Amino acid sequence: MSSKPTVVHVTHEAIGKIGGIGAVLEGLLTSPSYQEATERSILISPMFSREGDANTRLGEDSEVLYSSMDGISNTPFSRSLQKLEEFFNISIVYGTRTFTDPLSGISSSPEVILFDITRMDLDCVNDLKGKMYDEFGIQSNLYEGLWEFEQYVRIAPPALETLNMIGAAGESPTIIVSHEFMGMPTALAGKLNDSHDFKTVFYAHEVAPMRRIVEKNLGHDTMFYNVMDKAKNRGLCAHEIFGDERHLFKSALVEASKHCDNILAVGDYVVEELRFLAHEFAGADIDLTYNGIPSWEIGIEEKTASRDKMKQYCQNLLEFDPDYVFTHVTRMTPSKGLWRDLRVLEHMDREFVIQNKTAVLFVLSTEAGKRKSKDIFNMEAEYNWPVAHHDSWPDLSGGESAFYAGVQEFNAKTRNIKVVYINQFGWERESCGMRMPADMEFMDIRKGSDVEFGQSIYEPFGIAQLEPLSFGGICVITNVCGCAGFVNAVTGGKETQNVIIADYTDIDTSDMELEDCRAFDKQFRDKIEHELSEKIALEICARLPKTQQDFIALMESGYEIAKHMGWDAVCQKYVLKSLNKAVNKDTSNNYATWW
Repeated sequence: MSSKPTVVHVTHEAIGKIGGIGAVLEGLLTSPSYQEATERSILISPMFSREGDANTRLGEDSEVLYSSMDGISNTPFSRSLQKLEEFFNISIVYGTRTFTDPLSGISSSPEVILFDITRMDLDCVNDLKGKMYDEFGIQSNLYEGLWEFEQYVRIAPPALETLNMIGAAGESPTIIVSHEFMGMPTALAGKLNDSHDFKTVFYAHEVAPMRRIVEKNLGHDTMFYNVMDKAKNRGLCAHEIFGDERHLFKSALVEASKHCDNILAVGDYVVEELRFLAHEFAGADIDLTYNGIPSWEIGIEEKTASRDKMKQYCQNLLEFDPDYVFTHVTRMTPSKGLWRDLRVLEHMDREFVIQNKTAVLFVLSTEAGKRKSKDIFNMEAEYNWPVAHHDSWPDLSGGESAFYAGVQEFNAKTRNIKVVYINQFGWERESCGMRMPADMEFMDIRKGSDVEFGQSIYEPFGIAQLEPLSFGGICVITNVCGCAGFVNAVTGGKETQNVIIADYTDIDTSDMELEDCRAFDKQFRDKIEHELSEKIALEICARLPKTQQDFIALMESGYEIAKHMGWDAVCQKYVLKSLNKAVNKDTSNNYATWW
């Protein structure tokens, strides 16, 4: 029997990359160090839809080995899985999905288990909810009717039984990794299990209650992080300042992570936010575990080719050939601070008028999902999308419309810098229209960018912000981004030409009380943002490459940093040590079993 652990990842991104967790899974699973240190990897998720067939059940590059709904029974576990379906009144899809690192070509094919629990017998679920209250204080009755909570509780009982049936809960260690709140019911059920000593790890890709506080208070990061700093000195936690949010299920599940054997936090501030969440986290095992970023080394010819395609796209849309190409690739959420891009560019525009330089900012972001190609082509032909937008589907959603209003105002005021807002997934003609160069592909927006913006108000790590780093892009981030801590760790805190860290929290509060910082509002934050955005603008202007040698120098220095920030380095230095700590932790099961 192997002593290497089986690692079970409970996540909503088991069959497709939606956001940061999908990128983390892809990086971990294709890391040689991770593969060497683990026996099996298993991804567990609810089945979000029964639509489609066996070819689409587990996403791209997958193979279904068992699916009663598709009549597939191609594994020795088939009979056992069928019995579990009958016992719980559920449907199970079991198979493998292949992840491949596009740079190294290294592949990994973890097992994937999906549960359709829509018609599930609820006796065992109710038993689990009772134990979750008795042992961990989670009041599931407060969240009745919230499917986002219910589905993750429901998968916990069959998940543990399935792990046992497929031999993933034997003599070797089994680590249940809860990626965010989604896996916490399964992790807690694992702690209640008396037939196997499941180890449990909470992978904190964010601290959901803290994100909510930062986003809903108009002082945003300027207020929150100064308040948190003051609170530490007074021994106060978030509940005592911002109110108890445990009536929200995400808050309750995240707070329950203190019962896990270990917590992996993706950024320095995530560690602090967890400690701030509740007093009980003072004694919790929390390990700083940065995310990895891609590091590709390219030559100046490849850089120039991508940059030329981006410039040509600007020419096709706006009829001018920009000197510089700026980008921001992100999700459309308040935490991304997209308005800060415009504030910086307002100051840059005045400087560019003096220098007789021009630039375009491509913002690639949507909150409404991918539009169909035929809709994109129709909008392009009808009213010049994406230069112009309409407030109706399939074009702008509510949040997109609000941002576009700011873009319109910016473009009306500026002379030498213009913004193009593309509310679509993808970066090729099929996704973005016929005016995009025919040979454009997504990596061109990374390789061809001179500046990538990412001035978030809340950003636990921020992989996307640093993706242009090894291609010589100047990355503009905030100090609250977890990736800022990783850059400082790699560079030894020395300044690098490739990264600009904007600190909208840097205020002299020495003569202020906590209550004064708590009162920081939008008016106060606006003042801070306007002052700092001018400094950031001038810093970008000073660092922008002027000659081919400048471009080469930025590429060389960027790659030198990025190559120390890859997933294999992250696994060796952070992730595996934390998983090993969880495995070796003495956790005698003092809980009553729930089945």
